[in-house]
Amino acid sequence: MSQTVDRALRILPLLAEGPANLEQVAGHLQVHKSTALRLLRTLREHGYVYRQQDQRYRLGARLFALAQQAVETLDVREIAHPHLVALNERCGHTVHLAVYEDGEVLYIDKVESRYPVRMYSRIGKPVAITVAAVAKLLLADLPEPERRAVAERLDYPAYTARSTPNAAAFLKELATVRAQGWATDLGGHEESINCVGAPVLGTDGRVVAACSISAPNVVVTAEELLALLPLLRRTAAAISAEYSGNTPPEKAES
Repeated sequence: MSQTVDRALRILPLLAEGPANLEQVAGHLQVHKSTALRLLRTLREHGYVYRQQDQRYRLGARLFALAQQAVETLDVREIAHPHLVALNERCGHTVHLAVYEDGEVLYIDKVESRYPVRMYSRIGKPVAITVAAVAKLLLADLPEPERRAVAERLDYPAYTARSTPNAAAFLKELATVRAQGWATDLGGHEESINCVGAPVLGTDGRVVAACSISAPNVVVTAEELLALLPLLRRTAAAISAEYSGNTPPEKAES
């Protein structure tokens, strides 16, 4: 990647944190103000950056439009969304859809809980890959050599006492997930949050996405959340069938 492109791209995450002036941008890039100004002008011309009346810069509307367009072209999200909404209406809890892309697991859709306690997750945000139920489902489907390579290069943060401690434990859990066809995160990322996930399959039977139900334990216990697994798996099966162009199964998956 050229130095100019690299510097321009590094401006965008900075502005995502909030408006910044020329001096702050130059300091972040460790370049002269004239260089930072040249980069900002180029980004501004393309609509990716906007200069406010106070002379600070923020992300431009064009960037948001592109991000939304990119999300909308993910067919699995478009197909899954009505099913996720219906699932949310039935269970009342936060529902997510995630995909594996460029070494990260990202949320591409979210339907908020009807309860006052909300999840901090956001569309486009990477998940905690070593503990999240959706991540386990997506990584468990990788071919064994790739699965092992991914597991061995990951870090294993101790988010809680229940977090996955190392690659060996992660690979063992992925094997279990691969065999049973569903996954959980019971306090592995946050002590108070539990999650159960199910895979969305493509025409070749491979996992193309994963959907999940998440809830704080002040709303439902882990056991109560696990009781929703059949409903979640039916939803995932319906999404899979529509995505693959197949007739949905007549009977619910237990």
